[in-house]
Amino acid sequence: MSLRIEVVAGGARTTIQDLGRPGWAHLGVPASGAADRRAYTLANRLVGNAEGAPALETTLSGPVLRFGAATTIALTGAPVEATLAGRSISMHAPIPVRAGQELDVGTATSGLRTYVAIRGGLAGETVLGSLSSDQLTGLGPAPLQSGDVLELGGDALSSPAVDIAPVAAATDPVVLPVTLGPREDWFAPDAVTAFLGATFTVTPQVDRIGVRVAGPQLPWRSDDSMRSEGLALGAVQVPPSGEAIVMLADHPTTGGYPVIAVVDEAALGDAAQLRPGGRVRFAVPRAAPRAPEDLEEASF
Repeated sequence: MSLRIEVVAGGARTTIQDLGRPGWAHLGVPASGAADRRAYTLANRLVGNAEGAPALETTLSGPVLRFGAATTIALTGAPVEATLAGRSISMHAPIPVRAGQELDVGTATSGLRTYVAIRGGLAGETVLGSLSSDQLTGLGPAPLQSGDVLELGGDALSSPAVDIAPVAAATDPVVLPVTLGPREDWFAPDAVTAFLGATFTVTPQVDRIGVRVAGPQLPWRSDDSMRSEGLALGAVQVPPSGEAIVMLADHPTTGGYPVIAVVDEAALGDAAQLRPGGRVRFAVPRAAPRAPEDLEEASF
């Protein structure tokens, strides 16, 4: 049987993603890759793939796929009411697929991005070492459309070792831990207090480049312009409008607006799952208390 998958319907915006193409920021190329890396790598582990095997990332509404050969799939990330051959299937579990069956990923009931890993991963021509689709530069394959054919790599590491991987439900509001800076000194005295004390609403301006949130205005100290600087994944940039923008996987490599804070790496997947109308707060984690033995070692 053919190791191919026919795309019956592409979904709202379904792309191929892997671990991205880091190391090219000096040429203006974002790292890209899966926006919610935690969910993406879990999907690959569930089907016995290497963590960086190319998989599908959906946006709100997923594709319909027809499989040309028997395989194993797993869905993680934003929960969906998916069906295989017309029957409901579970999230966060390896699911056997028979040749000729159709998978309908459906629409996310919460969150934004669902990951579909297929045993062996997806095959294709890489660009700068990656198969990831980059929204900012256009590198990588285009989003899926009806009639496309996906090739399977057939290069899995092992057989799936678990039946299901429990995943905690998202909180409401989503709380994103941040580190302040590097340009919090560019903001008016009350701006940082407002940033950390308010609940923001996710606007419709959401994509793989960034998420704009609405809430209290975060005014600058002055109207002076700032030189462009490098932008990190998770940077919370504030343009003159005073609205915050959280930078995601396909963010530009430089920016000319001050960054009030950076989302901690462990929470980047939560940021990638923010959907329009959702609520989000930013918080600086409290430092863990030091153990007595640490204090003794630090004394002079």
